[in-house]
Amino acid sequence: MAAERLSRATVAEAALRLGDEQGLEAVTIRRLAQELGVTPMALYWHFKNKDELFLGVVDHALADVRADRSASDPWPVQLRSMVESLVAAMRRHPILPDLLHQSDKARATSFSRATEDTLVLLTQAGFTPQEGYWIGSHLLHGVIGLVHAQVETPPSNGGIGVDEWRRMRRIELECLPMDQFPMMVQIGATYAEEPDPERYYAFGIELLMSGVEAMARGRSAARPLSS
Repeated sequence: MAAERLSRATVAEAALRLGDEQGLEAVTIRRLAQELGVTPMALYWHFKNKDELFLGVVDHALADVRADRSASDPWPVQLRSMVESLVAAMRRHPILPDLLHQSDKARATSFSRATEDTLVLLTQAGFTPQEGYWIGSHLLHGVIGLVHAQVETPPSNGGIGVDEWRRMRRIELECLPMDQFPMMVQIGATYAEEPDPERYYAFGIELLMSGVEAMARGRSAARPLSS
């Protein structure tokens, strides 16, 4: 790629692709320059160091995690949409949780905008700004846990395929003593079914949002009626 065709977006996208394929440690200015077919100096025009590169990548990856404040949708609908967008971003880019952990994410414009949108929606729900910030943090880490866990898959160092791993896992669970682990034995039967990632993620999002909405309803019910 010619240096004149580079932009912050194309560099960030290339960094995401490299990190998703080979891990965050592979994302260096020198390695990225090799991938793009340019000199490291061409990248320094856009990002002066690795920290700035990581911020740019976070900013690019979270660009769609926004609320439409001009919309008439109630706060739970808009917040759920943001959570769904965050899940989608992390599913597309497995490197993103590590990037968020290792970068000063609050300096990324997209992250700050998403945080502001979240606080606005949660104050509409009756939470204080401090409570809204806590909820936003819990939602972020809940999504990271949801995506990191995924639908159960074999260990990366197991050396066996998914189908064989699921067969072995089913046998292990169904061989447990029924008098001690009756529910675990029942779960074993589910390993004969094809995993449904979309259902798994939808269930996880519903779990996260239900807690926020239930707490908001409790706050509303406890609030004294105005005379």
